[in-house]
Amino acid sequence: MKKNSQYLKSPDLLPIAHRDRSIGTFGFAMMWIGMAVVLAAFALGGAGVQSIPLVWVLVASFVGCFVIGVFMVLIGDIGIEHGISFPVYLRAPFGTIGTHFPSLIRGLAASIWFGINSYFGAAAINGILNILIGFDNWFVCFLIFVVVQVVNTSIGIKALERFADLAAPILILISIWMYFTLVDQAGAVDRNVWAWAEGRVTGTALFTAFMVILVGNMGYWSTLAADFSTLSRFIKAPQFERSWVKRNKTTLVGTLIAMPLTQTAMVLIGGVAFIALGNYDPIAAMQASASGIVLAVLLLMIVFAQWSTNTTANLVPAGTIFSNIGGPKVSFYVGVSLAGIIGIVTQPWQLFNALLPFLSISGGLLAGIVGIIFADYYLVRKRRVNVPELYEINGQYKYHMGINWAGMISWAISGILSIVIPTYSFFVGFIAGAACYYALTKYWWFRKYQQAELLNPSDEQYLGITVGRDWVIDPGEELENEPEAETATV
Repeated sequence: MKKNSQYLKSPDLLPIAHRDRSIGTFGFAMMWIGMAVVLAAFALGGAGVQSIPLVWVLVASFVGCFVIGVFMVLIGDIGIEHGISFPVYLRAPFGTIGTHFPSLIRGLAASIWFGINSYFGAAAINGILNILIGFDNWFVCFLIFVVVQVVNTSIGIKALERFADLAAPILILISIWMYFTLVDQAGAVDRNVWAWAEGRVTGTALFTAFMVILVGNMGYWSTLAADFSTLSRFIKAPQFERSWVKRNKTTLVGTLIAMPLTQTAMVLIGGVAFIALGNYDPIAAMQASASGIVLAVLLLMIVFAQWSTNTTANLVPAGTIFSNIGGPKVSFYVGVSLAGIIGIVTQPWQLFNALLPFLSISGGLLAGIVGIIFADYYLVRKRRVNVPELYEINGQYKYHMGINWAGMISWAISGILSIVIPTYSFFVGFIAGAACYYALTKYWWFRKYQQAELLNPSDEQYLGITVGRDWVIDPGEELENEPEAETATV
């Protein structure tokens, strides 16, 4: 009997072949520099120096970014090895229907962040135009900025890398200039930025403040940690490479070096701005630091920062997720456009403060998903995946009415615990999600729904780039439900 599974086979969700992966080590590092210049980092720095010295704020920021980077690289191996995206792989731990629930949370969060970042970028554009030609209408700037970002992202991932190559060096140069300008302003009011702390704390209070900053830096990137494979599937990697480190070299360099250093630098500027001016808002800090053409150039930093972050960290994941939910009729372009519309209708200029609790909760929920993906990919399947069956509606990953209840139950438990213990939400959510999922699948679910890669743990049959395989899925085919069928080429 033929089983039609075309709706799982949207062209934008098919595995990326080795020859089509375009992002190299340098390009990926530049992308991270562009993504890591975010307003949240300024806020973390400004809030941190109000309780602990600047140096400890920077240590907490770097450690938090490095730790979340480790999770990103671990999950990113799915894209490197098999060339598949986050919503596609979720069909394994959540089912062909169940995948839509966790992926939708990520897609909505990404769309909302897109709106927030676009709002601040539009405010900066409005400031630039006001300086240059006297134009003053931030809403028009907002709408135009949204459209430009959607078009840029829809052009393709290579266009994002080329944009980041341009944005990254500009961001670095302006950040250095801004740091020294703010240090001079702090000195003018007799404040040493490296010795100043408004409400210095010690002992347990110091550790708590340190952890709040550390987890805060992790929280911002927890959404990208969950769906890092959506980006990593475009990254170049060597075929027939058994070493995990060598295979993931590009993501290691960008994620564990470029990202922590860049975000910590932004935290530094936010902290110094608060010490010097009493305000960590980068636009306010820039307006207090410069005027005229110099101010216009500095505001351009905000535009580049929001644009770089939005395209790679928000629009690409959201577009991929919405395309997965909608099936072949919803292309990547349509998915990206939908994310742009959501970013507009949520009115970030009115809802920014109200959205922060929601985004905090969604970060905790996604931490559990990261744990579940980690357990499923590394502990249960040991990186072997029956990829062709991920695209079959009545195949191996159909489970019970399209849902893997081991994944859903584990996600519910991890989500509740992460909300109850918000200070350590990511760690709690990850550990709970991974532990619950491993136990439920080992002793219950996969005894009931047997998995081909567990019954026959063959590297040659179920690994991808490590054995030189490009997974090939025909988007127009209708196959019988045969888990053992060979549908990949080597």
